[in-house]
Amino acid sequence: MMIYQRTIGILLALATCSSAFSPTSPAAIAASSRNNNDDLVTMKIATGDSTATAADSSTTTTPSILQDYEYHTSSRLPYSPTGYSTWDWKTIHNPQNQQVENSSLETTTTKTTHSINFIEMGDPSKPALILVHGFGASSYHWRYNIPVLARKYHVYALDLLGFGWSDKPIMDYDASVWRDQVVDFANEIVMNNGEKDIAIAGNSLGGYTAMYASSDDRIKENVKACILLNAAGRFRNPEAATDDEEEKGEPNPIIASISAAIQRFIIGCSFVYTKQPMRIEQVLKQVYPINESNVDSELVESIQTPALDDSAAEVFYRVITKNGRGPQAYVDDILKEIECPVLLAWGESDPWIKSAAADKMELLHAEFHGENVGGENGSRWIRRVSIDAGHCPHDEAPEAVNDAISQFVDEVLSV
Repeated sequence: MMIYQRTIGILLALATCSSAFSPTSPAAIAASSRNNNDDLVTMKIATGDSTATAADSSTTTTPSILQDYEYHTSSRLPYSPTGYSTWDWKTIHNPQNQQVENSSLETTTTKTTHSINFIEMGDPSKPALILVHGFGASSYHWRYNIPVLARKYHVYALDLLGFGWSDKPIMDYDASVWRDQVVDFANEIVMNNGEKDIAIAGNSLGGYTAMYASSDDRIKENVKACILLNAAGRFRNPEAATDDEEEKGEPNPIIASISAAIQRFIIGCSFVYTKQPMRIEQVLKQVYPINESNVDSELVESIQTPALDDSAAEVFYRVITKNGRGPQAYVDDILKEIECPVLLAWGESDPWIKSAAADKMELLHAEFHGENVGGENGSRWIRRVSIDAGHCPHDEAPEAVNDAISQFVDEVLSV
């Protein structure tokens, strides 16, 4: 019983550490039907072709809720229960290709169109800033940041696949899915297949995604700044001699099947439990330890609504299980590849991702790139700004985070 209670506690923490699921709009659900009209493209999954996820894009017009919105005078984004703008992301990340990949076969693969929700605000002539939400959250979680930052930058915030108002396909999710989504979004929507200076910021899982995308060769030259707000991610085990020792061996298949069944049951129970409004508010206040007044009715509503989506529980299960085990890119390796300045805007009262994680990132960055205060010796430098907040500093202490991001980006881009 104690093990069960502890497991539930961990899952609740994961489910709510960056808020939680936000609603899928009827338009997004309808858009999923386009997946039946997939484009076929012949390629080998094993090739690792960096252009494999490139896609044609299309977007909707400015949503009606934002048409008369004046971000120069308002500091809070209007809440839309049906989402904002839509990007049609054509990608090889889909169940069909995962089956082929798992079978190690070389065959024709399918490109699927996923409907992705995003917000765009600001002057297109200004440098671009992409905001990536955390686990289970949505673009709306940047409600206090988008309007203010849009006064200086061309701001975008997108919903990661499986979250918010974006499609929730039943497939396996890992970090490469969201990395490729941000990379393609930067290329197709932000730069419109051209060239533009970009800064990428992310919270929690979104911080990890921002790091991962910033280090990717497809957009690395255009990413001039990376901002991490209590970023998630796994570090290498310094006591492991080889990569193989980092991962556990394959379990007995019978034990594995029983374990998976129990795990699915427990995660299913936790998903049902966390959708209760009072429980949502209670847990959110744990991760907003300094300013719990920002846990308001709109935030709670945006978390409760996803239970209406038929795929939400299964996606929740698959995200939790996939990202809780198996090979992933380590923070160490990603930081080593990042060539732009990095800002750690860290909520120092985070009960889930402790300040020690930021300490570790600073040490690793110095180990890989040397002491480089303020870019005296090139572009690879790191700065840390402590925020009096918990796991979601951008929503709990938005003024401090907006100031930190603005000062950092202005310095890097010489705005």
